[in-house]
Amino acid sequence: MTNSKRNPKVDEFLSKAKKWQGEYETLRNIVLDCDLTEEFKWMHPCYTFEKKNIVLIHGFKEYCALLFHKGALLQDTHGILIQQTENVQGARQIRFTNVQEIVAAETILKAYIHEAIEVEKAGLEVKFKDNTEFIVPEEIQNKFDEIPALKNAFEALTPGRQRAYILHFSQPKQSKTRESRVEKCMQKILNGKGLKD
Repeated sequence: MTNSKRNPKVDEFLSKAKKWQGEYETLRNIVLDCDLTEEFKWMHPCYTFEKKNIVLIHGFKEYCALLFHKGALLQDTHGILIQQTENVQGARQIRFTNVQEIVAAETILKAYIHEAIEVEKAGLEVKFKDNTEFIVPEEIQNKFDEIPALKNAFEALTPGRQRAYILHFSQPKQSKTRESRVEKCMQKILNGKGLKD
């Protein structure tokens, strides 16, 4: 395996990881074996195929995970893909709590990654359900379009937390104020936190 594929930003991320370092490294090696481009987006190692996001490696308190951006479109023959919450529409995770689990699943993971690449090659898109309960202000919608991980993180929040953010973002009359509220809350959303957390 060539080191040229390794992104220095991901090296830095891994060197600073307090938790899941070995797991991240193992997942990284598996993903890099699948001929994807290693990038660093939304503060996480992200792997792309022809500039399209395929998988992202991220960690939480209880587990680390390989997140498939369009996981909902995969066959999931092994029944291992997890929908973080019912509001997450496209992304799916495969969760791990130790290196052994990752090593044991290597062949399956590669099969899923190759399938995810095929989904991209075929140009398949996840059909999103309409969330008609509330109108999402365009300031946050624009950020979602720009930063899919932000959208994924937002969709992973509980419905109550989503509503709280949307109300918070919708309140100001001026777009500039709404934008600055969105900017201020982005890191919180990426960290899976609610407005009041």
